[in-house]
Amino acid sequence: MRVASFNVNSVKARLANLLAWLAEASPDVVCLQELKTVDLPRQEIEDAGYNVAFVGQKTYNGVALLAKAPIEVEETRLPGEDEDEQARYLQAVVGGKLRVASIYLPNGNPVDSEKFPYKLRWMARLRDQARALLALEEPTVLAGDYNVCPTDGDCYDPAAFRDDALCRPESRAALRRIVNLGYTDALMAIDPGPRRYTYWDYQGRAFERNNGLRIDHLLLSPQAVDRLVDAGVDRNPREQDKPSDHTPVWCRLEL
Repeated sequence: MRVASFNVNSVKARLANLLAWLAEASPDVVCLQELKTVDLPRQEIEDAGYNVAFVGQKTYNGVALLAKAPIEVEETRLPGEDEDEQARYLQAVVGGKLRVASIYLPNGNPVDSEKFPYKLRWMARLRDQARALLALEEPTVLAGDYNVCPTDGDCYDPAAFRDDALCRPESRAALRRIVNLGYTDALMAIDPGPRRYTYWDYQGRAFERNNGLRIDHLLLSPQAVDRLVDAGVDRNPREQDKPSDHTPVWCRLEL
């Protein structure tokens, strides 16, 4: 089973690119982020061979799960803060054998605003949810745009990003607390090489220069990582016309 995560940066603006990638890469499960709509183009995606579940929000955020197998939705919001209505979390069981969450973690910038404390609270809630899912002892993938570079090696210019919410010590520590519960970063388990980025700014020829960030991650439970065969970053969608500023990260599980 091939599982991928892709921040599309507006699903309507990138629909042609998304459909082309689905046809070419043929992932079994796709976690999408930053849909920026309450009206997902469901018919086009279903015609491509995928079942669809999504949580939308006008203009901002939004997450979806696409799967060739049936999707059984379990959560449409991250538990722990009832007043938080941002569309950032969707959890489901796919095909009766893999639990997947599509995650769009808050950016957190600027750090001197309420956005950074919100990011850290959100990550604490995600840690609670991640712990609860581990207790089920089932194959689980927490996939998405985490908006965190885990180390300086995941950022092309650590000095320039030192005070950015994506690289702040508090953000990195919060991510470590999730991973250290017992999760494995799929890409780092298979291909821990340098400059394996998943995001490049549109400005300054960042993609051509590979001036990027690794902020999209697949965190696997022990039961999932035991079945991990391969993982990688698919740069091809970022090379297309009018691309998202992110590109898919993927893993393959023997299920």
